[in-house]
Amino acid sequence: MHKFCPLASGSKGNALYLGTDETKLLIDVGISYKALGSRLGEIDVDLGEIDAILITHEHGDHIRGLGMAARKLGIPIFANSETAKAILNEVRDRPKFKIFSTGESFEYGDIEIHPFSIQHDTMDPVAFTLKMAGIKVGVCADLGFVSTLVKAHLKECDYLYIEANHEPSMVYACPRSMHYKQRVLGRQGHLSNDACAQLIQAIDHPGLKHVYLAHLSSECNNPELALKRVAEYLKRDLSASIAYQEKVSHLLEW
Repeated sequence: MHKFCPLASGSKGNALYLGTDETKLLIDVGISYKALGSRLGEIDVDLGEIDAILITHEHGDHIRGLGMAARKLGIPIFANSETAKAILNEVRDRPKFKIFSTGESFEYGDIEIHPFSIQHDTMDPVAFTLKMAGIKVGVCADLGFVSTLVKAHLKECDYLYIEANHEPSMVYACPRSMHYKQRVLGRQGHLSNDACAQLIQAIDHPGLKHVYLAHLSSECNNPELALKRVAEYLKRDLSASIAYQEKVSHLLEW
């Protein structure tokens, strides 16, 4: 049995679970160790079963719970060298890093993992594709611009986790500082609903089974609007759901 499920998605913390019968992974640990265990329990996974953690980048909402998770679990933490260096400056517990090279695939258990470069305001941010038993999963969030590289790597995915952070008009209207607005809307910030929808439209194919819309801003977006924008761009009734911040999202099993 394979399972894929966002445990938390947004500026208050991010964590995803992907597991096979042989290999169980977390992608990012931006929530507390206690919350992590609780949310995994909701999908019938024990925290002690986790074999390794993949890290996309060093922002706090992606590594906030990493120090304790690394200390308690004693499992490998996969990151590229620049991200690992940045994390070591932020956490007291020193994780057992296994360093990957951005752009080079590697295997862990029965999962083939490919980290690829994205644009975000961190040292060396990555997204991932993960292949197992003929299924391809794409995890791509926290990026301000969709490059041709991003589109190329996300082609032929069966399942996708894609950022739909904001609606630009809501960003302009929100009471945040101009610095915040420029960062979110910039090429190293976050994807808008339209940019997300255009990406999905560009890589859609008959084998794409489900898309999570991820990292929604609580101030500058809402689930109904994000889902509506994606539906407007697509020519078919694609299964899509929201990756939520405060609760476990829809569990995919195959």
